[in-house]
Amino acid sequence: MSGPSADGGRDPGLQPERTRLSWRRTTLSATVAAILAVRTVARGGASTAGVVACALCCLCWLGLLGIAHRRIRALTAPGVPTAPAPRYAAAAVLCTVAMAVGGAVLV
Repeated sequence: MSGPSADGGRDPGLQPERTRLSWRRTTLSATVAAILAVRTVARGGASTAGVVACALCCLCWLGLLGIAHRRIRALTAPGVPTAPAPRYAAAAVLCTVAMAVGGAVLV
């Protein structure tokens, strides 16, 4: 049974699992964005702005992978997972916004 437990409480394993899967989807999306950035620069002639935007996308992708990996490890650790540190959440948001800006420059 995948609903609440018999005593009326929630199953503590479901939320961390959903969060872990969400981080996996986020990193997959970021990977696709970084690959498209590299492809755009490689095929469209390398302007200075394009190369800088591509480098920004790739650096943000690496940062987001690091943050996601750290969070996934925290979610799979024994015990109740704690909330992410605000600096990691802010870094994830910054990486996502920077990748969006870099993608907009390339388009």
